[in-house]
Amino acid sequence: MAYAGDISVQDSWRALREDASAVLIDVRTKAEWNFVGVPDLSTTGKSLVQLEWQTFPGGQPNPNFVSELKAKIGPGAKLYFLCRSGGRSRAAAEAMTGAGHAPCYNIAGGFEGDLNSQKHRGTHNGWKAAGLPWAQT
Repeated sequence: MAYAGDISVQDSWRALREDASAVLIDVRTKAEWNFVGVPDLSTTGKSLVQLEWQTFPGGQPNPNFVSELKAKIGPGAKLYFLCRSGGRSRAAAEAMTGAGHAPCYNIAGGFEGDLNSQKHRGTHNGWKAAGLPWAQT
């Protein structure tokens, strides 16, 4: 079974606000959460799930990702995965789908989005560029 597919940051935000079963999982590294910021879900009444897909430092895959995430979510949850720009989150969505959990969505554009013409992130697409709530930790 394939993962549910890519979803825009705007549609994921709408789902998080309107669907009680929607869960946001940020799969970036601890360093990214601390230095770049995280989505702020305070207005939704939900908590952000933070679980590294790849560990920092070193970038090694987290061998316990699936089991750790299963321990944090309830049955029937709709999972929305977020990373910097959409690569790691897609891999995480595919892994969770392969482990039997569905639906799993990849948030296209991620938290910071793609590089712009000046090679900066956060201005072209993604969570920050869309003006969605976020905070420094």
